[in-house]
Amino acid sequence: MAHVLMAVTGADAIALTDGTAHPTGFWAEELVELHRGLIDAGHTVDIATPGGVRPTVDPGSLGGDDADELRAYLASIEAVLAHPRALADVKAGEYDAIALPGGHGPMVDLATDADLGRLLIDAVDRDAVVGVLCHGPAGLLSAVREDGSFAFAGRRLAVFTDQEEHQGGLKDGSPYFVESRLRDLGAIVESGEPWSVTVVADGTLVSGQNPQSSVATAERLVELLAAR
Repeated sequence: MAHVLMAVTGADAIALTDGTAHPTGFWAEELVELHRGLIDAGHTVDIATPGGVRPTVDPGSLGGDDADELRAYLASIEAVLAHPRALADVKAGEYDAIALPGGHGPMVDLATDADLGRLLIDAVDRDAVVGVLCHGPAGLLSAVREDGSFAFAGRRLAVFTDQEEHQGGLKDGSPYFVESRLRDLGAIVESGEPWSVTVVADGTLVSGQNPQSSVATAERLVELLAAR
């Protein structure tokens, strides 16, 4: 069974273009479905954040019909969430896979976290599995090599689209658009219709477009790990 590092945002707010702070964090459904899918398949999962800070759940992700179920699952892993590892303490090659759930939080800290970038570049170089979901691909932006090249250039992936951000995200208040940033760095974004279940697998990189893709992304990630 695989040993998986789940890199989770430690941010609890994002600065909008008008200068106001918007509450954020990790998106509950995405962390829960990725974590549950991996654990149910027999894999071990460690959570790490920048600085080892306790991650905050985005309050906007707990307003749906499944809120009670999501809260119950988060409560069941309270001990794990309360004491995450610090990304700086994670050694290259220590994990078989890296998973990044979304929420707008990754745009704030994971996108520029040098330690996450170091681990992702190592994962690419040894062909380890990387799974990202919704805004989680913002964390991939950290994977810039010393020569300035982007470690995921030329890779096919799904991400929360600019269109979805305009329709149901931060809209014009977003400080940047993750899809556009990834395209600018050379990633090949393959988008489904807004809010569709869309998962893209490119070798050892698995990505889901939005919260609706959470379960399917977890399933594809588990399938990929089983094939290793």
